[in-house]
Amino acid sequence: MKVFEHKYIDREKSWLAFNARVLQEAADDSVPLLDRLRFLGIFSNNLDEFFRVRFAAIRRLSLSGISGEKYFGGVTAQQLIKDITEIVIQQQSESLRILSNIEEQLETENIFIIHENDINKEQEAFLKEFFIQKLSPELVTIILNDLAEFPVLKDSLGYLAVKLVMKKNLEVRYAIIEIPKMINRFVVLPSNNEKQYVILIDDVIRMHLSSIFNIFNYESVSAHMIKITRDAQLDIDSDLSKSMLEKISSSVKDRRIGEPVRFIYDQEIDKDTLKFFLDKMSIDSTDSIIPGGRYHNRRDYMDFPNLGRFDLLYKKNDPLPIPGLSLEGSILEKIAQKDYLLNAPYQSFAYLIKFLREAALDPKVTSIKITLYRLAKNSQIISSLINAAKNGKKVIVQIELQARFDEASNISYSEQMQTEGIQLIFGIKGLKVHSKVCVIERMEKNKIKRYGFISTGNFNEATAKIYTDVTLFTCHPQILKDISKIFEFFDINYKVQRYKHLIVSPQYTRHRFVKLIDREIAHAIAGRKTYMKLKMNSLSDLAMIDKLYEASKAGVKIQLEVRGICSLIPGVKGLSENIEAISIVDNYLEHSRVYIFGNAGFTEVYISSADFMTRNIDARVEVTCPIYDQEIKNELIENFDIGWKGNVKARFHSYKLDNKYRIRNDNPIFRAQLETYNYYLRKVELIGELKED
Repeated sequence: MKVFEHKYIDREKSWLAFNARVLQEAADDSVPLLDRLRFLGIFSNNLDEFFRVRFAAIRRLSLSGISGEKYFGGVTAQQLIKDITEIVIQQQSESLRILSNIEEQLETENIFIIHENDINKEQEAFLKEFFIQKLSPELVTIILNDLAEFPVLKDSLGYLAVKLVMKKNLEVRYAIIEIPKMINRFVVLPSNNEKQYVILIDDVIRMHLSSIFNIFNYESVSAHMIKITRDAQLDIDSDLSKSMLEKISSSVKDRRIGEPVRFIYDQEIDKDTLKFFLDKMSIDSTDSIIPGGRYHNRRDYMDFPNLGRFDLLYKKNDPLPIPGLSLEGSILEKIAQKDYLLNAPYQSFAYLIKFLREAALDPKVTSIKITLYRLAKNSQIISSLINAAKNGKKVIVQIELQARFDEASNISYSEQMQTEGIQLIFGIKGLKVHSKVCVIERMEKNKIKRYGFISTGNFNEATAKIYTDVTLFTCHPQILKDISKIFEFFDINYKVQRYKHLIVSPQYTRHRFVKLIDREIAHAIAGRKTYMKLKMNSLSDLAMIDKLYEASKAGVKIQLEVRGICSLIPGVKGLSENIEAISIVDNYLEHSRVYIFGNAGFTEVYISSADFMTRNIDARVEVTCPIYDQEIKNELIENFDIGWKGNVKARFHSYKLDNKYRIRNDNPIFRAQLETYNYYLRKVELIGELKED
């Protein structure tokens, strides 16, 4: 592909390049061994979601008879399916090579992942008891030959495809064994020496095939793993008599029988066994059929046991306090005096929980309004809101029931909150609510005063440990009045609100960002020094990319830190020569969206829930918030610059999709995430020194 022939990179291939960066982390010898396994699991989990969503959408288009060329930059849907499958087969092969390498290196650390043929007598006795007591009761085993209808295989599970050759007439019988999801995939075996042994439950099942099929008079038995991925599209019932809760709940149940879009199999499987399953499941060339290794569902490696070997994991840095903001005193009193910024996971997410818990108990607080997208298991956010309702507060929660793959969890939380008298809003037809905002109202001197927070990430204490996100705590009356207007929009959708400070999708985001970029272009044309520093998860909206190209041609210097999809091609003479673009993939998932506009010396800084993707700009409720506090502005600019200096985990975006690392040359090692932590640590230490003085 020649650079000048193309203005954009295909978003699907760009996403696959992002996942290849995750795979690079699994391959990197400088990453601790057990964390390399975790990255391998993340790679696999990402790929599952890609096939369930993006690949499934392309397949639907292909089957509809539409070529799709106008959607995919001149490539047909059928060709894109072939291209994706080819890339994924190569990545899967690479992932198997990496897993084998990790296992070899683990053995040098006296950690052995063994097969059923490698166990000794003591381990055999242990596993026999384990199988009888724990594993066997959980197994679902189905004999397939005589069934009138082939069972529905779930895309969240792995299966062993079993072939039994009978002694009588060498008749062949096939069976399927569902690998239980409720039992940890990895069994740690007892050890009497320094060596530690782990076996997958897949192999424990293989060990005990004779026990499972002892009623059959067979000559041979074999079991090979298969895995299916299904289309995750939700078909929402249009029945007006049903509530949104009922519709989403029903649709989530139907998802388990979605069309298959990918089939992965152990390449050692017998050809007749493979054909039997492909035929019975009606899988053909329009699906992605991928040969793999002995084990699938490698996302389970995200939960590989640590075995007490913390020396083989990244050192965990304890979340730091926010200088000037105590978790012991009143957080509302502090926010009344000035704005504060929380940057998780570098700083403690406990501040957000503290805010809600204090609001729940404060007699002066009359109401809490919040948007929720993805929540942790046993969410402290939910318990705080329920606590507030029990204390007589009016609690209004906009919860997104269509948060992909979190629908069931959000339905459960919705039912729980409804029971406790919390008023729920289930969104707007045709729009997902992806904004991350909260506003509370408090009676002070017989007047309502508002406090709140706006974030780039979900209010989820679990992901806050691994996702980098920033949250602004503020009592700025106009900003919080705008947030209240958003909740009015949820209530009365046909009335378009006007916002004085916030930039809100779907009505205003595109227009306002275009104006901000146009202003930078005007400054550059006038000869004034100006720039843009933009950090986001993904950049794929073609109109926004064209606007950035226009800015580059005008001479605006643009630095892009884009973790995932980047359809923009940087560094092309006459098109994007003033644009540089990098991606940082490291121990934490870069998730915050920060937009900085130089404005000829009058710098403006925004935080946002929105990426530069068409769905975020035009088809969701998103909130972008200006930062007015100069100290916080400086902090966000300094944070961006730390990321930009990274030369360990930073890769360049390019039309080649080759994920080249930033060349270090003579510069010292600068790992951006570690330096960001040190940046906040120095702030804490400085405050401590000032107190001592």
